[in-house]
Amino acid sequence: MHILQPKHSKASLSESKAMMAKYNISTTQLPRIKVADKALPSDIKVGDIVKIERKTATGEKAFYYRLVVD
Repeated sequence: MHILQPKHSKASLSESKAMMAKYNISTTQLPRIKVADKALPSDIKVGDIVKIERKTATGEKAFYYRLVVD
């Protein structure tokens, strides 16, 4: 893990469903990230949704979601 790399974690099923309901989207509409990406935790598999935590310019946390693909 590098200090400049944002935190990547596996989103829970309830968190994923709440996010998709909030934005009225499906998993096929999410941006994708390859399973071989070095930033991903080792327990991630294809089909999981990854939550990426970044800090904004004002210091607040912003969350981004990606679908893991092969």
